[in-house]
Amino acid sequence: MDRSLTRPAAEMTPEEALKLAKLAPSILRNNPKSFSSSPLVSLFSASETPEIWIAYENLLLACCQTGDMESARECLERLALRFGDDNERVLAFKGLVKEAAADNEGELVQILKEYETILGPTTTNIPVAKRRVALLRSMGKMSEAIEALNGLLDYSPTDAESWAELADIYLSQGLYPQAIYCLEEVLVLTPNAWNMHARLGEVLYMGASSSDASRQKYLTEAVKRFSRSIELCDDYLRGYYGLKLATDKMLKDPPKVSMHAEPGDWIPPDTTTTEKLNELATKKLAEITRRNLAGEPHWQGYKPSEIAAARALLEKDSAGVSR
Repeated sequence: MDRSLTRPAAEMTPEEALKLAKLAPSILRNNPKSFSSSPLVSLFSASETPEIWIAYENLLLACCQTGDMESARECLERLALRFGDDNERVLAFKGLVKEAAADNEGELVQILKEYETILGPTTTNIPVAKRRVALLRSMGKMSEAIEALNGLLDYSPTDAESWAELADIYLSQGLYPQAIYCLEEVLVLTPNAWNMHARLGEVLYMGASSSDASRQKYLTEAVKRFSRSIELCDDYLRGYYGLKLATDKMLKDPPKVSMHAEPGDWIPPDTTTTEKLNELATKKLAEITRRNLAGEPHWQGYKPSEIAAARALLEKDSAGVSR
């Protein structure tokens, strides 16, 4: 089975989704619609594995993205046949297929009402609750999406995915303190997630650019978060990129340190430490881009857009030094 069929759906790029959608008819044709639980029958036919159901879910998502609704419905039918029409994930996938096939806002409103009927007075079906949030957000109903997510988190406060989604919605509304709080909750639940440390660093960096009052606090914490992300993952490009941006800003406009700082105050690193961090980030970004563009086998997998952004930042830095 193609590895891309069983990768987490969140990692699927548009190119991979298009590739999978093209393969969907042949994959569906070459795999049975159902599997027998009889040991005797399994001797003469394909055996059921967890991977096949992950593959059907990913195929369904890819087909919804590319508009192949016939294949998406076929995947949904097989999932429903195996797990039942009332399974929580199956109900969410049914809604997703309807959303993808909807032609107008009226149909989306009807799907929203169906989600509300399924959920009833209490939010116990988390997959459907998340689909409702996604639909509200896609329809531009941000305040309702925030309210729905907060309700979901009241019921399931250890859902890191929901905290991250809420942070993203707050960020889209320019509410940096709220977004930062949500990402901190994500890190309470997943303290070693280097990508989330870097994401929090990015939001802190943006907050520092928009708020003079909290600039020093946000910028200092951003440097810490980016540093932690590269400590957890040696070659994490986004971590080094963010660290260079943050330390560049600190070196260009050094934050003021009070002579009467008290315990708990946000004290930025000294200039020597900031320069060393900046130098480290610059060298590592140069190494990653050089080795990636040279095609070295262990330095692939970065997004082309991230490599291009890193090159542009390094070129800007070099141009500044030359002048």
